[in-house]
Amino acid sequence: MTAPALPRQLSFDVAVIGAGAAGLYTSLVAAECGANVALVSSSPLPQSASYWAQGGLAAAIGPDDDTELHLRDTIAAGRGATASSRARILCDEAPERLRELEQRGMQFDADETGALMLGLEGGHSRRRIVHAGGSATGRYITVQLADLVAAHERITVFERCSASRLWVVDDRCAGLASDAGPIGAATTVLAAGGGAAMWQRTTNPRGAVGAGMRLGLDAGAELADLEFCQFHPTALSLEGELDGFLITEAVRGEGAKLVTSAGERFVDELAPRDEVARAIGERLRDSGEDHVLLDMRSLDPARFPNIYEELAGAGIDPTRQPIPVSPAAHYTIGGIATDEHARSSLRGLYAVGESASTGVHGANRLASNSLSECFVFGRRAALAAAAEPASQRPDPASAPSGAVAMQPSEEVRRSLWNHAGLLRDEQGLRQLAQSPDVVARMIGATALRRRESRGCHLRFDFPERDPAMDGRHLVVGRSEEPSLVPWD
Repeated sequence: MTAPALPRQLSFDVAVIGAGAAGLYTSLVAAECGANVALVSSSPLPQSASYWAQGGLAAAIGPDDDTELHLRDTIAAGRGATASSRARILCDEAPERLRELEQRGMQFDADETGALMLGLEGGHSRRRIVHAGGSATGRYITVQLADLVAAHERITVFERCSASRLWVVDDRCAGLASDAGPIGAATTVLAAGGGAAMWQRTTNPRGAVGAGMRLGLDAGAELADLEFCQFHPTALSLEGELDGFLITEAVRGEGAKLVTSAGERFVDELAPRDEVARAIGERLRDSGEDHVLLDMRSLDPARFPNIYEELAGAGIDPTRQPIPVSPAAHYTIGGIATDEHARSSLRGLYAVGESASTGVHGANRLASNSLSECFVFGRRAALAAAAEPASQRPDPASAPSGAVAMQPSEEVRRSLWNHAGLLRDEQGLRQLAQSPDVVARMIGATALRRRESRGCHLRFDFPERDPAMDGRHLVVGRSEEPSLVPWD
């Protein structure tokens, strides 16, 4: 049910901040466990960043596939930085979460016999990506989950309501302060999305500025893996509002080719994203051009209707000519450091989705593992959070005042793009480490500390991978001094 106004104080078993796929699903599962849930959403329910997600869900359900193959691909894509125990959880539980979504009424793309259509994306050795509406999976899932959440009697939805600060009492998260008043909760789950819009060129909506990371850090939670931001290789390169529009990896799985202006292929289109993005970056430096071309002329437009519709609106017809693309910031692998049940270092605080750093993705996320992660770890977070005993109702007078700074300036966004973009070096990172924006400073500090190139963290001055850094993660807290921690 939707709450139009907030009394002076409300108390819940679980408060969830963010209404993307992870937040909606976590809220629903927690409520089904008997918890009274507050879902805080800064936008109307179906309008989160997840709504625009073009990728699908990765799950080993094909006749030639199994979870060991999925795990092998995930670890290989992670470039020696994957927390293998967390990756195993993801791969083992993804098929069950997919079937559960089907039972909830989610209809995924199927062939004429009713069998699910399985797509192929970069880094996967088998067809294991399930989509809905072609490249509109995020839209279908968030609308379906939003309907279920809105109808659940144990979930109170606060739409157009932003969390301003987490409420901490005796070193435990006790809820949140919002722009409508204090919300007490025995446990709080941050599901506020990622931060790729902190970079000047991005595939993300402008609001994806690391709100969950900022709230968690301000409250005392530790962050991890901030130096790893994945750059999607094929974002539209075009002046105007559509610049950065994501062209899903699935088009390459169905045969689209990357070519130079002379029409020459230069990379394996189905290599992991870091490899493809690096190849494009090198091509652009060598040629002096600002884009390469994605040739989609062999594809059936009905397979990816929303992409063709958006391009047509910009006067581009990919059935007749290749389209200009170049890398853009897409997915922040780093976030609030969590365990296998999504618990953060701050008692009573959990994190899921792109707000979290589970270690599953290592140094380079395998395509379409992120939506699967939302549901696998969202369920684990919901079960653990709902099972925690109710804490003492906090005194409303202790609710925090003020708000955590959320919106980075245009100068900060330019600085991140210039100094922590596809390629980095010490000089630029030292400048970034002096940024007025706390998250940008920490990205600079952790990228400086990782004196190697690994996955989506590429340094001119340290071009090789350092084996001593295998399996080690940089964790940072309020002191802003990164520490090196092995997770497995």
